[in-house]
Amino acid sequence: MTLKMKYNRIRHILCLLLLLVAWPFIALCDDAAMALFKKGNSEYAKAQYKEAIASYQKVVDGGYQSVAVYFNLGNAYYKTGDIASALLYYEKAHKLSPGDEDIRVNLQLANSKTTDKFDEAPEFFITKWWHAFILGLSLNTLAILSVLFILAASGIFILYRFAGSVSVKKASFYTALVVLFLGLAFIFVAGRQADYFESHREAIVFSGSVTIKSEPANASKNLFVLHDGAKIEILEHNNDWIKIRLPNGNEGWINATDVKEI
Repeated sequence: MTLKMKYNRIRHILCLLLLLVAWPFIALCDDAAMALFKKGNSEYAKAQYKEAIASYQKVVDGGYQSVAVYFNLGNAYYKTGDIASALLYYEKAHKLSPGDEDIRVNLQLANSKTTDKFDEAPEFFITKWWHAFILGLSLNTLAILSVLFILAASGIFILYRFAGSVSVKKASFYTALVVLFLGLAFIFVAGRQADYFESHREAIVFSGSVTIKSEPANASKNLFVLHDGAKIEILEHNNDWIKIRLPNGNEGWINATDVKEI
């Protein structure tokens, strides 16, 4: 990778992080979206789950990606017994905030209601530790921390520039380096998290029962059957077919209309 390519990549990550920091404040300024969200919360509190779903869905259809909206929408779908939709929106919330304990618990609860149960393929402990590390904080939190630390480092460097005491200059210089390093570390982790979700494209099965094929064709050999709510990893697309992998490592082909991508 050339120096110019590295610079462009860092610049793109910084722009993304700044956008993520600003986005919650921009979203709060949209009175219509906030009104719909509050309306959905009120309907949910009154056990009017279908009405709450309609209100939350309008917020989502308006282009907003929010952990709170996705999580509440998942809860509303769960209350109506639509487990596949509940899992879809819990997973969307998890993607935005992978370290959230409430989302993890609700995901486990919803998954316990699905027909298909899979034993996950063993993962090397260092890989498992690394994934837990980069997914410990949400991308939005990483963005805020990186911006704050870089701004703090800039301020300390200014103190170093104008300090009259040698001891203050030395202390401020090394402190600024440490703070700057932490800010860059948060950017690095944010980049790795974004890469992780980009390389782990997943979907939820929405058909009551669907037969997985050995090739992207209806006439191909039947491999196994999946039911609604099953989570699969997307490996590749071939016209109207998707090659998938299950948590236990089994692979096959499914019609794209039978799943919804997370």
